Amino acid sequence: MRPRVICLMMTSPDGSLHPSRWTKSPDGSRADWSALYEQLHKSHNGKAWMVGRVTMAEISKAEAHPPSGPFDVRRPHHFAKPDAASFAIALDPSAKLHFSGDALYGDHVVVLLGSDVPDSHLAELAADGVSYVVSQTSEMDTGAMLDLLGRELSIDTILLEGGANVNGRLMAAGLVDELSFVVAPALEGKRDSDRIIEFGDEGLAGKAELSLISCDPLGHGAVHLRYAVQKPSE
Repeated sequence: MRPRVICLMMTSPDGSLHPSRWTKSPDGSRADWSALYEQLHKSHNGKAWMVGRVTMAEISKAEAHPPSGPFDVRRPHHFAKPDAASFAIALDPSAKLHFSGDALYGDHVVVLLGSDVPDSHLAELAADGVSYVVSQTSEMDTGAMLDLLGRELSIDTILLEGGANVNGRLMAAGLVDELSFVVAPALEGKRDSDRIIEFGDEGLAGKAELSLISCDPLGHGAVHLRYAVQKPSE
């Protein structure tokens, strides 16, 4: 069964993805709002968090270091630590991410890869103790891969934590069940700035509908907004 996916983000009222660019507020600081976000992250009790390639590259700064061949690798998946307590999931269709170990922030790393990933990259991941799943279709079927993670790793909830393109792509595919936002009292306002959810020129109209679950003040001028994500009504 596919894990429940909660898109958990911190944003400004104008949808900015970058707190470093926000205006200041007399109600609180970026440090205050980040602390509130971390509290929410823990309260959701997700067994895994998930980001895209760009965000994960900012976290794991390792360079390529493939072992020497010949390569004896497993496809379509390899789970190095199926009994880990928590997981860090990276969506990396083009196999560009590298790691220096099997964990980030104490969470075991699992990489979701495109079908044409070379054996040398799989060998590198396995040598680092990293788990992986290779897509069995030419166009990456993220839903099927999440189903596999639910079955094999007993993951029931995943916190999807951006960037914008990954959030939008999973939303368009019907793989996001809830949006959970910390909205801070700040603005960016720059033209063409990144937002927390994006789906190209097409947008998400006709692909998802939101229904309010709750709206709660958090302190420091921030609020917590929760929306159920539903398929569009006929």
